[in-house]
Amino acid sequence: MPRLKFVERFMNKIRARQPSRTIRLKGHYKLVGKRADGSIKWVEEFDNIIVNVGLDHTLDVMLDAGSQITTWYVGIKGTGTPVAADTMSSHASWSEITDYSQANRVAWTGGSVASQSIDNSASPASFTINQDATVIYGAFLTSNNTKGGSTGTLWSAGDFASSKSLDNGEILEITITYTSADDGV
Repeated sequence: MPRLKFVERFMNKIRARQPSRTIRLKGHYKLVGKRADGSIKWVEEFDNIIVNVGLDHTLDVMLDAGSQITTWYVGIKGTGTPVAADTMSSHASWSEITDYSQANRVAWTGGSVASQSIDNSASPASFTINQDATVIYGAFLTSNNTKGGSTGTLWSAGDFASSKSLDNGEILEITITYTSADDGV
């Protein structure tokens, strides 16, 4: 009889628990290097890190009346590994590549949010490389369009498994997808 009461009390506690949900934001980059004739030279995909200032900005906007950033820009990352503490003014472990003909970083044009996901697959950020043997290591997303600039909010950054190169006149297209994954019940 005592065993039955223990099981019954245990099951009542289980039933009384409120379900909990944990949301995890995840980013995925896809970079496509194209020759001047439009043929694909290489494709690289990788997950990225959403840095601390990016996560803080999200919480500030959602839960503390912070100002929403409505336009984001894609940048090309040079050598070095991004870390959670990186900001646009302090990312000593990596550099920015500016060897492209566009005057500014290219705007990230996301589509509509659906199924806890958003991406710019309908309008990839496109860069025309203007130097031979430009070595590319990854990409990043920021709120400032200034090519080589060090202000604005850094949202995310990520690296290839190994560097890739493009030459003068070749094109780099960057597609970024963000999803919200539910880790809870």
